[in-house]
Amino acid sequence: MGTRESSNVSETGSFSIVLLCASGDLAEKKSLFLALFHLYEKGFLPPTEVQIFGYARTEISDDELRDQLREYLIPAKYYSPKQVEDVWDFLNLIKYISGSYDSEEGFRLLDKEISEHEYSKNSGGGSSRRLFYLELPPSVYPFVCNMIKTCCMNKSNLGGWTRIVVEKPFGKDLESAEELSTQIGELFEEPQIYRIGHYLGKELVQKMLVLRFANQLFLSLWNRDNIDNVQIIFKEDFKVEVHGGYFDQYGIIRDIIQNHLLQVLCLVAMERPVSLNPEHIRDERVKVLESVVPISDDEIVLGQYEGYRDDPAVPDESNTPTFASVILRIHNERWEGVPFILRAGKALDSRKKEIRVQFKDVPDDIFKDVPHEILLIFSGQKHRRNGFRICLQPLETIYMKLMYKLGNLNMSTHQSEQELLYWRKEGVTIEDAYENLILDTIRGDQQQFVRRDELEIFTPLLHRIDRGEFKPLPYEAYGYGPKEAFELLRKAGYIKTPIVVKSPGF
Repeated sequence: MGTRESSNVSETGSFSIVLLCASGDLAEKKSLFLALFHLYEKGFLPPTEVQIFGYARTEISDDELRDQLREYLIPAKYYSPKQVEDVWDFLNLIKYISGSYDSEEGFRLLDKEISEHEYSKNSGGGSSRRLFYLELPPSVYPFVCNMIKTCCMNKSNLGGWTRIVVEKPFGKDLESAEELSTQIGELFEEPQIYRIGHYLGKELVQKMLVLRFANQLFLSLWNRDNIDNVQIIFKEDFKVEVHGGYFDQYGIIRDIIQNHLLQVLCLVAMERPVSLNPEHIRDERVKVLESVVPISDDEIVLGQYEGYRDDPAVPDESNTPTFASVILRIHNERWEGVPFILRAGKALDSRKKEIRVQFKDVPDDIFKDVPHEILLIFSGQKHRRNGFRICLQPLETIYMKLMYKLGNLNMSTHQSEQELLYWRKEGVTIEDAYENLILDTIRGDQQQFVRRDELEIFTPLLHRIDRGEFKPLPYEAYGYGPKEAFELLRKAGYIKTPIVVKSPGF
């Protein structure tokens, strides 16, 4: 087993962050470096303690990596001379080591560089803290973890800790996830292992808990009596780019829906926890997962954008979906009969991550025959449903779709989407998910996002896709996805109603 972390960990002294990335891909992990830079700016990564190491197979120099990152960290506008100076100082904390993932030579060199940093920073005493962030295919996790355990553990005479961070997807299915967990668990103890999920940064969890359980408005409305359907959406307006070979092993369900969107569903659907204790919150999330019924074949739409197989790294007959719309149903008193539509795709028309809650029709609507100027334009639609939309990206905003009377002499109604809350207020910084998660790892605030419960829901479907029993439908790149996804939404009960705001619909 791995070295047990001390219960009395010193948080002073040397701190080494090691980013292990696929060959040629280290400079592409700009969001990781940007998150580290923001933490550095805010004083969480003091230069008197921290060194950042990049590790990959490509042979480049420290200065070449710094030059590639400098352009990204210093945009053309909005930066003051002080911020530019901070970027230069931050880049000087970055060193690069080239080596393979399965041989000791590169990792011995890495350990030598880390040790030199530790001894130079610890002249006045302090701990040896080592954080290894694995931005690698899960198939190499066991090899890399074995090399870290063999060559790069923190020095016990200095105290401190060694922690590893692994990103989702964590395995292709339940069996492979358990195998990975076993292999890594033989090397490290559970408190040393951090399975990262970007959606469930602490900030989003806290915001959803406050929104749902600190407002009587939502306490009374948040159930099957009032809500008709819920959508959880993840849209990206770019293709898989240089990651085609990696993505093709996993697909959109493993990469996004099984992990990120399923966890958001838990926050939307969970009961109020006993307290804000992380274990109590996790208990309620698990209850939601245990209540999800098996997915019906007629409530799945898969897609693959045209041109996906042109990628040299993607097989000509690839069956991997780049789009999926899946309806999950929760068998409990609160949500019986309410469809939860989880929808994710690449190469779509826009970049968007949001939660949409559509309420039921007003019973015995006395305004149903009153003229509605906007609705009449849209083929005589008469539906006036209220809606609630939580935008997670690109801007964190909450909207409510409401009906009101127009300011004229006639009794005519109007529907509009009103902004209720915009989280990016003056003086408040919306933390990037990477920042929060890295900071939690540094502090030892462990968040385990991949659980057996999650994988059990999608494993049967994933195996059928792998066997070719489900075929993805073609869709135009940078469009809306397969037209069958619209039909699935309609069958689930979703009704698109026009709104007088700049935000698009589907």
